[in-house]
Amino acid sequence: MDTLKHRVAIITGAGRGIGRATAHLFAREGAHLVLFSRTASHLAEATSEIAQAGGQALSIVGDVSREADVDALFQQVMDIAVNLRGTFLCCLKAFQLMAAQQQGVIINFSSLSGVRGVEKFPGLSAYNVSKSGVAGLTEILAVEGEPYNIRVCAVSPGAVDTEMLQQAAPHLKAGMTPDDMAEIVLFLVGDTGRKLSGTNIEIFSNR
Repeated sequence: MDTLKHRVAIITGAGRGIGRATAHLFAREGAHLVLFSRTASHLAEATSEIAQAGGQALSIVGDVSREADVDALFQQVMDIAVNLRGTFLCCLKAFQLMAAQQQGVIINFSSLSGVRGVEKFPGLSAYNVSKSGVAGLTEILAVEGEPYNIRVCAVSPGAVDTEMLQQAAPHLKAGMTPDDMAEIVLFLVGDTGRKLSGTNIEIFSNR
């Protein structure tokens, strides 16, 4: 399928988990990929897998918490940004480039931990606040992006079966896989999701 043919996607956190699954799916849909992560070995594996499957991917090693690294990343021509970490810096750079070209889609990852009314767990106050902030940032960027034909959405899943979850909270039962999340992201960036902006999709799953 060629849902994303001739489009360029920058995916941060692309070395593993949801980012890696999203990269594989976007490659199958025809996107030209720029993969960004701190771990060179993970990036090399992901890039090699995509190339072997007939896709195109450029890998860049860097840290989204470092502004210089983010500046270097966004020198790439792009119209889709899937932000898994370093949301604010990546949104800032992506928005500037998209505004100049009068189009684009930004997908931010939040969490059910940042959603009001959902059960919270001790020791995660900073995490919860940061994820709530992602949802708020998404809403205001959607408003500011409308004149430039920029859509901005957030996805707030519960437990996803990733290496990070297994290390941080092995007692939690994952209700989704990284591939499940990648399918949702594809829906949002494609024509089927063109009417959605400012939306925070809360995903409750007990698979």
